Amino acid sequence: MWRYLPVLLLLCLWEVLCLLGTVPNYVLPSPVEIMEGLGALLTTGMPPGRLLHNHILYSLYRVAWGFSIACALGIPLGLLMGWFPLFHRVLSPIVELIRPIPPLAWIPIAIVWLGIGMRSAAFIIFLGAFFPVLLSTASGVLSVSPILIDAARTLNANQKDIFLKVLVPGSLPSIFVGLRVGMGVAWMTLVAAEFSGVKEGYGLGFMIMTARDIQRPDQIVAGMLVIGVIGLIVDWLFRAWEARLRPCV
Repeated sequence: MWRYLPVLLLLCLWEVLCLLGTVPNYVLPSPVEIMEGLGALLTTGMPPGRLLHNHILYSLYRVAWGFSIACALGIPLGLLMGWFPLFHRVLSPIVELIRPIPPLAWIPIAIVWLGIGMRSAAFIIFLGAFFPVLLSTASGVLSVSPILIDAARTLNANQKDIFLKVLVPGSLPSIFVGLRVGMGVAWMTLVAAEFSGVKEGYGLGFMIMTARDIQRPDQIVAGMLVIGVIGLIVDWLFRAWEARLRPCV
């Protein structure tokens, strides 16, 4: 429990500075005010009537779509890039050309192509998560020891067996690193995509932007806190999933 002591001391110092007026509440609300703002999001909503749990569900739905598509394309392509040198040489220039473009730079063209709403948000999330998943998967395949592959061939394993029973299990740690990084980028791009507008009127980014428009810094920071907690929970779930898979491979 000692590891939580610095966090507790920081919160106490933060609260004291706000009470003394050293840090104005319009610049940074106190922890107590943030908790009150969180309570208002749960009971009153922002905008009024649109409660926090609905914003969370809509944001999770958008992330699930974009991230699932990124994994469905990124993991197989990464495995192929790592296993087949020709495939890597063909795809690598295309990936390196598109990868440096920030996902946020795609928002205007995504709105032109797909309009404001679910499809454009999922597209932006896909772009943010796809490249970490793809490159980590390819790196994981390339990091598998050639000795393991030679040992499998010595035991008369065919290409399919080597791919499924040596390369895929050996690249799992790197794949999970890519999944965790991709999920973090997905949340960042989601909030930015929701800043640009949502049809349904729900989403954590939309909620934060609305709180900004009516000058509620306590609810802005409360929304940021909710995003951080959700990200922490999702990362923990990925770690638990990896821990369960490792003894099986």
